[in-house]
Amino acid sequence: MSIGAVQAIPQRSAGKPQAARPRSHVCFVAPFAWPVFARDSAIKLVGGAEVQQSILMRLFQRNGYRVSLVTLDFGQPQRAVVDGVTVYKTYRMDEGIPVLRFVHPRLTSVWRALRDADADIYYQRSADLLTAVIGEYCRRHGRRSIYAAASDMDFVRGQQQIRFARDRWLYERGLAQVDRIVVQNQRQLESLRANYGRDATLIPSCYELPAGAQPGRGDAVLWVGTVHDYKRPELLLELARRLPKRRFIMIGGSAAPGERLRPGYYEAIRDAAACLPNVEFKGFQPLEEVERWYDRGRVLVNTSVYEGMPNTFLQAWARGIPTVATVDVGARVDGISIYETFSEVEKAATEIDRLFSDQTYWGRASARVLRYFDSEHSSAEVLRRYAGLFEDMRQ
Repeated sequence: MSIGAVQAIPQRSAGKPQAARPRSHVCFVAPFAWPVFARDSAIKLVGGAEVQQSILMRLFQRNGYRVSLVTLDFGQPQRAVVDGVTVYKTYRMDEGIPVLRFVHPRLTSVWRALRDADADIYYQRSADLLTAVIGEYCRRHGRRSIYAAASDMDFVRGQQQIRFARDRWLYERGLAQVDRIVVQNQRQLESLRANYGRDATLIPSCYELPAGAQPGRGDAVLWVGTVHDYKRPELLLELARRLPKRRFIMIGGSAAPGERLRPGYYEAIRDAAACLPNVEFKGFQPLEEVERWYDRGRVLVNTSVYEGMPNTFLQAWARGIPTVATVDVGARVDGISIYETFSEVEKAATEIDRLFSDQTYWGRASARVLRYFDSEHSSAEVLRRYAGLFEDMRQ
């Protein structure tokens, strides 16, 4: 290198150190997040995407990020502050004239809240027309946008949980427009590339055990989720019939507003559960109550047709509770799945019974899920990955 080139390298001042750049202001746009985030047990809405975003909001805020939330109007004050996060409300679910309300008050109030939040990065999760609204807002105002997948169906054309063709078209338009996409697993990444021609950043979901959690080697088979037909809770009831000596606990409310569900489905599952003496059907439970049931679980069962990375898995694995499931979320240790999958109920019944009767077998299964959780889903690991993404978006 020449002397001239050396002299051209800018030198840092030996005096006052340079101040670090403030971290980004991240605004979460999550219509149904308020009940979960504010821990309002009077509102019976608890969704997996909302739980995950609530975890992330608190995680980012504790680690120096400015964080805000745009959500529906559930009666909370405008610009309420919860755990350091400023909350901007938009519209009430029943507000406005049908058809016309699509524009006002819905789109108009969301747009106004995005402007009032005045964030650097807008983060939205779950397939929805909001993906397009956020992408367009950020394009017009020079801000950055992230879409985060919540399900393995998010990037399968025509299979998203979106009711109207208009809304699906807007969602797909938004996917093409947002600055970055975050996926939960390799399957979502491959689906996005194949069906929409975009790349993504893989960041696993995270979870933190609540204060006072006391996991033990419980006595119950747990099933936790929305009582929706694609979750197939009827398979759990069949398992209970085949294992009459085991205790089963079902936790979950009906489908969220806007989701498609056969009329009477929830009631049919509830009534069928009531006919089985070894099943306790708890229905909707606030998140804090659900956490306490996990402390008493021995096995978690998932019976869904598809998932992304269920929070229910993380809640179990952080406690060392083994899982038996119909879906494979790609969780591996040394190339081997950390839990048993099944398509036949008989196989699941055999696995569950062994996890109760063979303590050594249960111990190995418990150690596997704990090891995987610590390496992939701890808050420290997820924060590290998001910090890298946010910093890259500032370049």
